[in-house]
Amino acid sequence: MSRAERLLQLMQSLRRHRYPVSGAALAEELGVSVRTLYRDIASLQAQGAQIEGEAGVGYVLRPGFTLPPLMFSEEEIEALVLGARWVAKRSDPQLAEAARNMLAKVSGVLPQALRHELESSALLIGPGDPVLGDSRMLEEIRLAIRQERKVDIDYQDKDGQDSCRVIWPFALGFFENFRMIVAWCERREAIRHFRVDRILAMRLTETRYPRRRQQLLQEWRMAKGIAEQ
Repeated sequence: MSRAERLLQLMQSLRRHRYPVSGAALAEELGVSVRTLYRDIASLQAQGAQIEGEAGVGYVLRPGFTLPPLMFSEEEIEALVLGARWVAKRSDPQLAEAARNMLAKVSGVLPQALRHELESSALLIGPGDPVLGDSRMLEEIRLAIRQERKVDIDYQDKDGQDSCRVIWPFALGFFENFRMIVAWCERREAIRHFRVDRILAMRLTETRYPRRRQQLLQEWRMAKGIAEQ
């Protein structure tokens, strides 16, 4: 691995960690000595990377710094293309268009050799069962999540029972042929799951819910034993 590749990999590793990570752990991940790791961090700091911390304490990268040109490994490009193609085929029209635009933007800034890898990727998304639910409803749900707004829904559960709910949507799960909202339910005073295809009617309110969606998501993950992604 060249030094330039190692610096890029170090940046990627730091981006994955939200909290300080020790130099020893970073060195082990990169397969270098701790002394080399410290030199690499000093080099990145000299180029403007806001890496905070010190030996024996740990390091964390503050957002806002990139190393040009934009570089990906072949496996990263395959993951990017496969994920974008899945979204383009299995989500609502607005998100599908965003996935196609994202690939076009990435292709425009990649070096020629990597651009060819992106445009000629042989990983394809096969046909599947139709996605249940109103695609326009998905757009409103994603908007409600981004803006942390309450939503009124008329819902029919798996037993055919109808109810009116006020929910605080904070996550949207994409399964193969249906979508699932994760939300705080005011009626139950607890986090509940709602299949989009079982929502009979939905009204996006102007009222913001009183807690941050990141906090609700963290509580849900802890309750389910799900690691952060």
